Parts: sequence; structure tokens; C-alpha cells
Amino acid sequence: MIKNLLCADFLKIKRKGFWFLTFLGPFGVVALQMVNYGVRKDYLLQQSNDEWGYYILNVSTFTPLALVLGVVILTSFMTSVENETNAWKQLIAFPVTKISVYLSKLTVLALLLFISSFLLMLFTLGFGMILELQGQIPYGKLLKHSFYPYFAVTPVLALQLWIAIVSKNQGVPIAVGVLGVILTYSAYLLPDWMIWKWPSLINEWDEPLINVLLGVGVGSLLYIIGMFDFVRRDVK
Repeated sequence: MIKNLLCADFLKIKRKGFWFLTFLGPFGVVALQMVNYGVRKDYLLQQSNDEWGYYILNVSTFTPLALVLGVVILTSFMTSVENETNAWKQLIAFPVTKISVYLSKLTVLALLLFISSFLLMLFTLGFGMILELQGQIPYGKLLKHSFYPYFAVTPVLALQLWIAIVSKNQGVPIAVGVLGVILTYSAYLLPDWMIWKWPSLINEWDEPLINVLLGVGVGSLLYIIGMFDFVRRDVK
């Protein structure tokens, strides 16, 4: 059942710009460093003896913002595909459960974001090699800064999907998303309990893994709450 729903959802997003956005996010993050290093490479290389570490840190500065913005856009697009064709009632009319429908939407979005994070790792590695940075490539740090934010952003994904699916007015999730982007941009000023801070991997304990664990835990809880809320509602 869930396999058929996933296939159907992937067919629906075909030629809708989802794959382009999945590519554009990580490419844009690394492209900013292409400009940065292209303009002042010598200056940046003088800032740290660890050229690879400093470069990865510069890339990761923009990763949370790109992830949250990607979540907002993708969830909005995902629900608009159903809303444009008034397909919610038709979908529920098939022998599928609402739980499966909700899970399928979340799974597709999570896979797109995972692919985006994987591309970020490849683009970061590729441009770093083009720069001919000195020292050994810190693969562990590269993996951490590519995928930790992905897991830490899980609550934002679950929240945005929940709001987007149950809202009759799509202006609501977009407004919440814009607020989330602003909060993510101001992550350094936020308290540790706010979910929009977690993708930045910043906390008072200076331990990024805490943000990952909180992200997965709270994200799972928000997913369950959103799913049961969707199940008890009449479809649009």
C-alpha cells in the first residue's frame, strides 16, 4: 500500500520543480563559497591553519537557512499539488488509510531533503578539491556538517507538513515558514529549546549531537501528533 502511494507521489511531483529545488539548495550554498573564495581566497586561507575545517565551517553557516527554506517551499508545493486538482477526497476514496497517505507525503519530502544533503556533501567536497586546500580531507566533519542539520531539521519538516496539510488557506503555512526562516537566520539569539535553532547545531553544551537527538525525537512526536490530527479531520 505505502509503496504504491510513494510511487504515486513521486509521479505527481514529476515536472513540478521538486528535483530542481533539491539540486538548487545545496548548489546555492556551495556557490556562495565559490564567490566568497573567488573574491578573497588568500584572506580566507590565512584565517586558520586548518584550511579544510575552516572551509567546511563557512559552508555550514548557510546550510540551516537553506534547509529550513527548502522545507517551507517543498511542503507548500507538495500540498498545492493535491489542492490544485482537489485530489484529497479522490485519494482517500481509494482503499488506503489516512495514516498511509500522511506517511507517504512525509517520506517523499524526507527523501528529497536527504538527497539534497548528500549533494551538499558532494558539492562541498568537490569545490574544496578544486581550491586545492592543504591538509587531509576531514571526512568525519564533512559528513557531520552535511547530515547533522538534516536530522536536526526534522521537527520543522513535521510541523510545516502538518500545518500545510490541515490548513485550508496556504497562506498560513507560508507565514509560519517565513517566520521560521527569520528565526533560523537569528539562531545565535534563540534559546536552545526552539526547533529552528537546532539545524545550526548550536547549543550551550557545544555538542551538535544533542541537536540531532532532539530533532529526531521531537520531530517524531510532531509527526505522530500531526498524523492523528489529519486522520480525525474531514479531508479538504
